[in-house]
Amino acid sequence: MRIIFTLYFTFFTALLFSQDVAIVKYKGGGDWYSNPTALPNLVKYCNDNIDTSINENIQTVEAGSIDIFQFPFLHMTGHGNVFFSDDDAENLRNYLISGGFLHIDDNYGMAPYITKELKKVFPNSELIEIPKDHKIFSAAFDFPNGLPKIHEHDGKAPQALGIFKDNRLVLLFTFESDLGDGWEDPEVHNDPEDVREKALKMGANIVKYVFEN
Repeated sequence: MRIIFTLYFTFFTALLFSQDVAIVKYKGGGDWYSNPTALPNLVKYCNDNIDTSINENIQTVEAGSIDIFQFPFLHMTGHGNVFFSDDDAENLRNYLISGGFLHIDDNYGMAPYITKELKKVFPNSELIEIPKDHKIFSAAFDFPNGLPKIHEHDGKAPQALGIFKDNRLVLLFTFESDLGDGWEDPEVHNDPEDVREKALKMGANIVKYVFEN
């Protein structure tokens, strides 16, 4: 137990001073690797526009690996199935309550799977709508109407859903928005520049919020 505590303490200390980010690789067959240019582009945008110094070499970490404790910000996306083993869920729970943050961006079709698996991580917590006056919508750029719509799928309004622990937002699930598509290289989705800019600005808000809270 003392060894485990020491490891968590070491990683938590590193987390406080790190500006690295990583993509979560998960089980279940879903395409965790989708939107490969998204996070690198967001990191560059943040470094250029909100005075961050994030390592532009994006790492990949598995949900059950203790390596996740090296990163204050984890990003997860995909279209399909997600599965967390009990060890994965416990590891993610320990990471999040120790000061980490997980952003899950539904790339379309992920919602029914991830919402079920998150009950393994926090059995007694529900995803709740984040109010539009929350700091995540104004950390760097103002979004008075909340999460922007980037890509149309089912004609639903975009939703920013979260899980809070001790009044701290530890997990953000962006649904019916598809921020990651807006972060990708322009030629991937041929989004208008103003749409990409909205996506990148909202992403910068998320990053700034994570590094300051």
